[in-house]
Amino acid sequence: MKSQQLSGGKILLAITMFMLASHVHAALSPLAQAKVHPRVLQAMLRHDAAIETLVQFTATANAALLDPNQSYLARRRAWVAMLQSTAQENQASLRAWLDSRHIEYRAFWITNTIWLRADATTLEALADRADVAALNPNPEFANRLPQQQQTVVSSESPDFVETVEWGVGKINAPSVWAAGITGQSVVIAGEDTGYRWDHNALKAKYRGWDGTTANHNYNWHDAIHVVNASCAADSPAPCDDNGHGTHTVGTMIGDDGAGNQTGVAPGARWIGCRNMDAGVGTPARYIECMQWMIAPTDSNGQNPQPDLAPDVISNSWGCDASEGCNTGQELVGAVNNVVAAGIFFAAAAGNDGSASSGGCATIFDAPAIYDSAFVVASSIQTETSANAISGFSSRGPVAGAARVLPDAAAPGSSVRSSYSTSVSTYATLSGTSMATPHVAGAAALLIATNPALKGHPDQVANLLRSTAVHINAGTQSCGGIAATTFPNPVQGSGRIDVYAAFKVAEKIFNDGFGSDVNN
Repeated sequence: MKSQQLSGGKILLAITMFMLASHVHAALSPLAQAKVHPRVLQAMLRHDAAIETLVQFTATANAALLDPNQSYLARRRAWVAMLQSTAQENQASLRAWLDSRHIEYRAFWITNTIWLRADATTLEALADRADVAALNPNPEFANRLPQQQQTVVSSESPDFVETVEWGVGKINAPSVWAAGITGQSVVIAGEDTGYRWDHNALKAKYRGWDGTTANHNYNWHDAIHVVNASCAADSPAPCDDNGHGTHTVGTMIGDDGAGNQTGVAPGARWIGCRNMDAGVGTPARYIECMQWMIAPTDSNGQNPQPDLAPDVISNSWGCDASEGCNTGQELVGAVNNVVAAGIFFAAAAGNDGSASSGGCATIFDAPAIYDSAFVVASSIQTETSANAISGFSSRGPVAGAARVLPDAAAPGSSVRSSYSTSVSTYATLSGTSMATPHVAGAAALLIATNPALKGHPDQVANLLRSTAVHINAGTQSCGGIAATTFPNPVQGSGRIDVYAAFKVAEKIFNDGFGSDVNN
């Protein structure tokens, strides 16, 4: 039996920790202490010199005050102005206080939050402020990104090239193209590990490329403010330090004109933001990219322009407890505010489907746990009578969700797309990360079909769900919902069929739903 007796050294350590805790607790009132996340409090107890913290203010903007009769662009402009004014009014006093003490910080208006590095004494003072709602941690965490299965070094290798990749064909995108709809006049964005923008399948589709010159203003933002082996800090041009981001955007829009048709919406334009440092994210990085998305800035981070926001954002990442999303609600304000700006927000369900018995209730991480996101499961290439959903794909139900999640499935197993190794490299990856950009591309095709869908992500989501194909996922039942009942927590409403959704969207447009087309 192991002794439970404390040694002399352990007793001294315990006494020291108790004394530190007593000091901090004595300095904080019960009300102030309740605002401090336990992880931040632990750092304060250690008297760390530079504690990364997200300061959440009490005031929030109310999207219900927006005029539903305005055009989508007018609503977005008003929403951004409301978010900015709310933050400016509430943060001014604290920012002046921080400036006077030369404390490093970064302010975000999308969630009325300030990121800062400060010592325990400073955080004690912040917790005592009536305008501060919470002090949350901002730790780094490595996302579990898919590993490549095979890489095609040359775009001209006939053994590997398929004219249209299997996932693109599976959701019937070519049938939409045949009707003249390829995503034209639609902008898709990605938030990921960055992008090799000059890849042969991506360059012509990049909004910052005019055929001669690259202009990264309003088309690229880097939320990583530290240098790594592959990318500079605050990289002035798109850079991918992992390959994951280049792969996902290739599934959205990729086409090199030489037989590599990897993208669902090759006529759309794309922009991007790097929210992970070689796969390592933090809540502050995710928030920064989402803020940039609803009002892109120039390369100096100035002059935000909500009119240049994308119509669709693909999100193949997740923020879990070890990354700072302890309650799961740390990013909900940012995601909700992106969608309130009229932007369709697709999110990967996660790859934890085999992590527990039966894989049920394994959608753990933000943003896939939020009602405002369109949550995507992964389907396999060879659908059989026994199963068509990837074993790794996370399943619902999600506690507290307003509807059954995931929303739908899309091809995510063995997906070939562009890769960052060179301008002609392609790789095959598996994950809900690969399924999500199929949905983002499908959303772009629908918006191109019916421009009145711009600014109406809820209607785009309804089109995708209502026309999805019910595929066989075996007999697996999660949350007490049978596999034959739709939607269900395994595949949602089924695998998306963008051609079926296109026909509905086209009919609606032809029947006269176009009142919001003009700005």
